[in-house]
Amino acid sequence: MRVAAIDLGTVSSRLLTAVVEDGLVVSSTKHTVITDLGQGVDATGRLNEAAIERVVEACAQFVREIADFGPDAICTTLTSAARDAENGAVLFARLEKLGLRPQVIPGEVEARLTFYGVAHDFPGQRIAVADSGGGSTELVVGSYVPGQPLELGRLQSLDIGCRRITDRYLVGNPPTSEQINEGSAWALKLFESYWHEAGEHPDRLVAVGGTVTTLVAMANELAVYDSSFVHLHELTGADVAKCIGLMRVRTVDQIAELPGIQPQRAPVMLGGAIIIRELMRAAGYESLTVSENSLLVGMAITMYETLSNIDPAIGWTPELSW
Repeated sequence: MRVAAIDLGTVSSRLLTAVVEDGLVVSSTKHTVITDLGQGVDATGRLNEAAIERVVEACAQFVREIADFGPDAICTTLTSAARDAENGAVLFARLEKLGLRPQVIPGEVEARLTFYGVAHDFPGQRIAVADSGGGSTELVVGSYVPGQPLELGRLQSLDIGCRRITDRYLVGNPPTSEQINEGSAWALKLFESYWHEAGEHPDRLVAVGGTVTTLVAMANELAVYDSSFVHLHELTGADVAKCIGLMRVRTVDQIAELPGIQPQRAPVMLGGAIIIRELMRAAGYESLTVSENSLLVGMAITMYETLSNIDPAIGWTPELSW
């Protein structure tokens, strides 16, 4: 079965075209564009016109790629920025003109989709999964055994992401030590609350998203991004500290010049790294596993289940278009 999944996040817009057989993604292609949909949303509660145009332009390109791929179905989801914005209908109308069926998903569904995509690499293991995006971070503890329902513990979507922490605290260029300390304390408090309520710290923490994949690229000074190197790479606390040390004294333009960073991600990369540091610190993790399987993979498998008239393992059925 051939499926196409679009995820319009706070920082990036992503397309996954995939072939799914027997509930597993056997081949796929991913296209990511930094569109910064959440620019200014934390302060204004609205999507700005330039951000909407960037997303629509990216989606127009995605639609052309989808037409060439010829999928059985398409699913288009939006997450934190769209949840927060009061004028999301403006963007939705533009997307519908492209033939897409946009749907804003709750943070809990976002977390379930991400966990489902990640857990296929760790069958039967109790793991913690974190998806740190631009406006929110989804955290869930659980396990997955193929053919059985997900076994999930504490699941929560926190309003903390690289765009949100940057706009709220890291306003200097570069930010001051006081700004960094305030942002760090805010993040640590939120994560400590989650881990306390979860009541468990699995041996393995798995993280997804552009922040952690970029941190691997930065820490290893990858001149050219290598997905096979990044996927399932162990990122240590020392790696994260090294990256923060490089960025905290630099302007955004100087951060953009560092090896391993996409220039468009530079404005929010320090904030993202601080979030990952505090996430690990709050639960005492010295390292985490970085996964390139995320919401998009979970969505592709859920689409396969829906089209096959199988009850979706995550307990949620997507809206599909063709």
